[in-house]
Amino acid sequence: MRTGGLPLPALIDAGWTIPPSLIFLAAAILTVLFARSRGLQRAVLIGAPIAGLVNLVSLEPGSAWTWSVLELELVQLRVDRLSLLFGLLFHIGAALGIVYALRVRDTMQHAAALVYAGCALGAVFAGDLITLFLYWEGMALSSALLVWAGRKPGSSGAGLRYLVMHLGSGLLLLAGVLMHYRATGSLAFDFIGTNAGAGWLMLAAFGIKCGFPFVHTWITDAYPRSTPSGTVFLSMFTTKVAVYALARGFPGTELLVPIGTAMALFPIFYAVIENDLRRVLGYSMINQIGFMVVGIGIGTELALAGAVAHAFNEVIFKGLLFMTMGAVLLRAGHALGSDLGGLYRSMPVTTACCIVGAASISAFPLASGFVSKSLIMTAMLEAGHGWLWLGLLFASAGVFHHAGIKIPYFAFFSHDSGLRTREAPPCMLAAMIAAAFGCLLIGMRPDLLYALLPWPVEYAPYTYAHVVAQLQLLFFSALAFAWLKLSGVYPTELRSVNLDADWLYRRHGPALARGVLGATLRGAAAYDAALARVRAGARRTVAESFGTALRLASTGQAALLVGALLCGYVLLYLYASA
Repeated sequence: MRTGGLPLPALIDAGWTIPPSLIFLAAAILTVLFARSRGLQRAVLIGAPIAGLVNLVSLEPGSAWTWSVLELELVQLRVDRLSLLFGLLFHIGAALGIVYALRVRDTMQHAAALVYAGCALGAVFAGDLITLFLYWEGMALSSALLVWAGRKPGSSGAGLRYLVMHLGSGLLLLAGVLMHYRATGSLAFDFIGTNAGAGWLMLAAFGIKCGFPFVHTWITDAYPRSTPSGTVFLSMFTTKVAVYALARGFPGTELLVPIGTAMALFPIFYAVIENDLRRVLGYSMINQIGFMVVGIGIGTELALAGAVAHAFNEVIFKGLLFMTMGAVLLRAGHALGSDLGGLYRSMPVTTACCIVGAASISAFPLASGFVSKSLIMTAMLEAGHGWLWLGLLFASAGVFHHAGIKIPYFAFFSHDSGLRTREAPPCMLAAMIAAAFGCLLIGMRPDLLYALLPWPVEYAPYTYAHVVAQLQLLFFSALAFAWLKLSGVYPTELRSVNLDADWLYRRHGPALARGVLGATLRGAAAYDAALARVRAGARRTVAESFGTALRLASTGQAALLVGALLCGYVLLYLYASA
């Protein structure tokens, strides 16, 4: 007897550990069933990450859970140090997001968030490419629901564009998986590389979810359209699963180094002119993922450790920043930098948490970003990418401008907008304080994070030279911001929807679609008209050629029928008379 692909005694010996994804998927079902009981629903929401962490602790590297489908051995659970690290990260992220969202009374949001977290966990523990694909698509569908849950003008369109982009990623992944299986006969999700067409297709699929240049627009388009709590979940899972997939399948792919550098650079210029502070955070997310992609492309142990460590930290500090902006959105009704300011009086705890998140993303000493970003920068110099290192240095200064200074300054300080609100709800404050504590703990005790990494790290971030150099970079960046602001040179936030690469399809896509649809309809009408003419001509030809014969045949049949009825009547009459 086999259960889950392993002999039954082996499962008992292993402590009946199960794939972490199943816990969250089961919790999503219970959340729907307990929709009318707010207390039970909250208990399920809080219990899901707790039960998941208990199960995660029992997992040991080398554990596996397989199941057979159509003669294929699919690995639902593959445990190693890389998957365990991301599994721990996603449990922490899910716990923060669930606590933050406890005030929400929307069963669909809660269920979608649990399914989303479960699919993210399923993807990082998947040992084969088919299982990865299934969870990949599950993430796309469940996260699109979080965008639509915003129920704002533009949410439906943004959610549809988001879904189309991610389903396209899934199609590329499926095509790559099938080609890879045909070429190698293996579905194992390990190193893939770009030596064959299948590898390029899967790299493109991962790149869409990572936010590569020109396919990044779903981040800045959809995230600001979601709910405050939905955006927190969105910031934690999709892009980090893609980073995990790149680290698993494409470490050392040199092409990723210039791609990641471009990702770190171009968002800076859009974020400076953006007025919606949640869109600013979307651009800063692309910027931070660029650092991770660079580390994966370099492929050394130090670089990979830096990329994975920065992904771990980014989930916490970017989630924290989205939480603070979600609290502002809840209390002020919007997150437009031009119309905020002075909120530090009404929301002091939220302000303090935002400052901690801003310090972390800007890589201030004693904050988490400092101890992970420096790994990537050092590995880049060791790999000989001096010019691209300068690009990342400029990007580091830029992220301090648009995320480290702009977000807290325009939201909580700047001019007094006259807004007087209440502090964020207790559940939101609890999640924000916990995330802020995590940022400071990792910043002060980087050894705790380094011990979790799959690669050995012998690196001391708090050297005199490194600390002084980083403080100098931050000081001159802040000085430049102050000078630009006081001199009136700092770009004014544009009170409109700013398009970058999505200008190609959002401005011209509808016109192109209308043109194609119109041409199709006109072609169909012309086809129908031609077919009608052919049918009419055929009928005339038949009528002219066989009309007389058909009329004679019809007359003869009528005469025979009348004769038969007459004969029958006579026979019945004779029989009755006898």
